[in-house]
Amino acid sequence: MLTFLFLGPLSVLLLLLLLQSRFWLLAVLYGGWWLWDWDGPERGARHCDWVRNWKIWDHFCDYFPIKVIRSAPLPPGRSYLLAAHPHGVACIGVFGAFVTGGRGAGGTPRAGGGADMGGPCPGLRPSLAALAGLFRLPLYREYALAAGLCPVSQRCVDQVLGRQDQALVIMVGGAAEALEGTPGCHRVTLRQRRGFVRLALRHGTPLVPVYVFGEQDTFHQPPLTEGSWPRRLQRGVKALLGFAPCFFWGRGGLPFLPFAVPLTVVVGAPLEVPRLPRPSPQEVAHYHQLYVQRLQQLFEGHKEACGVAPSTHLTIV
Repeated sequence: MLTFLFLGPLSVLLLLLLLQSRFWLLAVLYGGWWLWDWDGPERGARHCDWVRNWKIWDHFCDYFPIKVIRSAPLPPGRSYLLAAHPHGVACIGVFGAFVTGGRGAGGTPRAGGGADMGGPCPGLRPSLAALAGLFRLPLYREYALAAGLCPVSQRCVDQVLGRQDQALVIMVGGAAEALEGTPGCHRVTLRQRRGFVRLALRHGTPLVPVYVFGEQDTFHQPPLTEGSWPRRLQRGVKALLGFAPCFFWGRGGLPFLPFAVPLTVVVGAPLEVPRLPRPSPQEVAHYHQLYVQRLQQLFEGHKEACGVAPSTHLTIV
């Protein structure tokens, strides 16, 4: 959480300090590499097993704890587009399950990374698509790429899905869901989000629903009514910069210490789609509806085992 909140600005500050020290040449050399490799992240993540296998990730997963349930196998030899919900404040469940190498189905210890990555996608190389702006920050982008993150841009996702044995994870709700951090709330922003379906159809890539039970309980946010000036400010910043500032707190009122609540990452069965280089709006709408039904079935099938009341239903907005 500290790296999520502060590593980007601190990386810029570190380079500025190096420029004013006797180590200025290091900053200049890295700056040259940074500019030369400006579009490098568009080719996809640069997985570093050493980073993904840090011991701290075991403690990170155990803190909540994070558990992964696979509803069906994802056979290697092809690529998959995993649509994850909800976003929450910091995508903690998805980060723990996919970026850190994950944990085995049913909460068994993670497989230790390596080429097959174990966890939710044995035999596949998972990548988490994140805001493209993060990959413009010096140093921070190297950490993100090594951990398995990549920009959520059309050029990058086309590159990733064009390879075999890839599992590309996209947080469909994005910043809109980050503003919905109400504990116990199960509401996802999906009704008008169809770009991921169009992407899957263009590549003929199966769509895999992923739902994280407990994600909205990791942080608390003040209740903001629609139309209030804080909510309008959030949406204005989101429209301008692509992300929405969230006001949140965790244990002890700290914004970098989430509540220790169990997180269950349920990976559903793949929804097969045909390869349509230019899908029509009707075809996109058809498979979008099928995906929504799969996601609702996934939620209903696992909610009671994950501590959700039987009367609770998933709300699609």
